[in-house]
Amino acid sequence: MFELEDIGRPVAKIKVVGVGGGGSNAVNSMLAANIYGVEFITVNTDAQHLEASLAPVKVKIGAGLTKGLGAGSNPVIGRQAAIDDKDTLAGCIEGADMIFITAGMGGGTGTGASPVVASLAREMGILAVGVVTKPFYYEGRKRAINAEDGIRELKKYVDTLIIIPNDRIHLVVEKGTPLLKSFSIANDVLRQAIQGISDLILIPGLINLDFADVKSIMENAGRAVIGVGNGKGDGGAFEAAKRAISNPLLEESSIEGAKGILINLTGGLNMSIDAVQEAASLIYDSADDEANIILGAVINPDMEDDVRVTVIATGLEDRVVKAELPQVKKWTPDKKPISLKGSDRILSKNIGMPRSEQKPIERIIYKEAVKEPEKTADNIRSAEPEQNLLEMLAKENEDQKPVLNESILPQEDIYDIPTFLRKKTGD
Repeated sequence: MFELEDIGRPVAKIKVVGVGGGGSNAVNSMLAANIYGVEFITVNTDAQHLEASLAPVKVKIGAGLTKGLGAGSNPVIGRQAAIDDKDTLAGCIEGADMIFITAGMGGGTGTGASPVVASLAREMGILAVGVVTKPFYYEGRKRAINAEDGIRELKKYVDTLIIIPNDRIHLVVEKGTPLLKSFSIANDVLRQAIQGISDLILIPGLINLDFADVKSIMENAGRAVIGVGNGKGDGGAFEAAKRAISNPLLEESSIEGAKGILINLTGGLNMSIDAVQEAASLIYDSADDEANIILGAVINPDMEDDVRVTVIATGLEDRVVKAELPQVKKWTPDKKPISLKGSDRILSKNIGMPRSEQKPIERIIYKEAVKEPEKTADNIRSAEPEQNLLEMLAKENEDQKPVLNESILPQEDIYDIPTFLRKKTGD
């Protein structure tokens, strides 16, 4: 049953903290989109870049360490700068029920300082969601390693982490798209992720959904994905849902295996119950049977015939591990004999044949590779155990004794004879 939101209920306080240059750019994009009911903060070591931010609250960190000139792409400096001013940072996020930490990973300030902000939020009992980008491949191995280290550290403290790889931007832009526009698309994905969640909490809706619902899905949830899809007219909600659950920009572009799913449908006054049901059913069918799924629906008169579907899927850690396990297929040999060059006489008749029909390889190799000498009276060794080894060697093959003479053997062959034999032959 649909019920109108109670407008008099307490409203959750949400803040967005953009850390470093990439985070500041993302905040500027969100401010331009007029996201409802959210406070914006930018944090940076670069005084010049911080000044260009549109955020009402700007925090310069590490002034004594960096002199306002940035972290020089060194995450260690970015981290220390945040630690030096952690009291200021704590004051900025105080009172929030939920914060979004957005940053471009791989550089100095965003990579090093964002985990410090997240750790402060955890200490203060604030629900923290990280929404970050990974660098382009062409930005180099060092930056990629920094990004992975920063993401690993950030993950320790945030409740939910959403990662957007910049390398996937080419999947949604046409060839020849200007670089500036490509980056704006990445920033817009960050904006959609944050707006999709904040709208669920802050905008009054037809289907009751509040901060407690969002928290139940996102608290200590680990890796997550968010998909946003848009549609228009008849069937628009279904198309929007389809696009939302197959977003190519997200690192994990599928909701399969998610433990928790939030769905928000936003449409105009004409959005019907049938449209909501079609969109929700598609998402339900794509999700795990055990997933905790919460649905919200919001009416925005300005959208007219447009429909936007936002899907947040959390708890994807198990699925990532399973995806890395190799699939092992049992090998069965070919029944036909295989011809191996140079070894036909030994092996080819046995390959693929039943054990009962195989010929002993040892016998074949021995008979062909080794020719047994004729047994004569001169070369039969004595079997008496007490006979001295030197006597056995001396008595064996008496007729070949002259061959051991140093004067007859080539020089290089002399040294192939053991010392004790050379001395004996020289006597």
